[in-house]
Amino acid sequence: MDLDDCIAHAVALDSVMVVRRVPGDGSPEISWGDAFIYYAPGGRIPPTQPFATVVTKDHPDEPVSGLDEPGAFRLNLAVPAAEFARALGARGAEADAPRARDAWFPHPVYGRAGWLSIVSPDTQRDEVRRLIDVAHEAARARHDRRAESSPFD
Repeated sequence: MDLDDCIAHAVALDSVMVVRRVPGDGSPEISWGDAFIYYAPGGRIPPTQPFATVVTKDHPDEPVSGLDEPGAFRLNLAVPAAEFARALGARGAEADAPRARDAWFPHPVYGRAGWLSIVSPDTQRDEVRRLIDVAHEAARARHDRRAESSPFD
């Protein structure tokens, strides 16, 4: 499974917008090649965090994930607490495997906020797709709750 497979699965879901950073778009060079995946009904980037990101290189403020290898990438997903615990099993939030391939671990920075990460998934393809669906559904539910409570509608 490569990064385009992950992005294609997300794009097939309802109301998804993908922003891929490229040279010349005003984004910092460190983010070029990365993708930010939003639940975006109406086709506009919402004023919220994406529900998934795909990063293609190690960032200076994070532990090394070994993304300097050709084709390596890290998929990051914002999932509900129960899914976070299910994916990590007994290791829980203390799992520390940012360099391991094809294994779930807490996001190096946002793990405490319920973000899961996996580097270059291979045997976990079905679980990756399922958790992209779960992250998408959680983002949709957050959007709907905000819309219901907005005083401006």
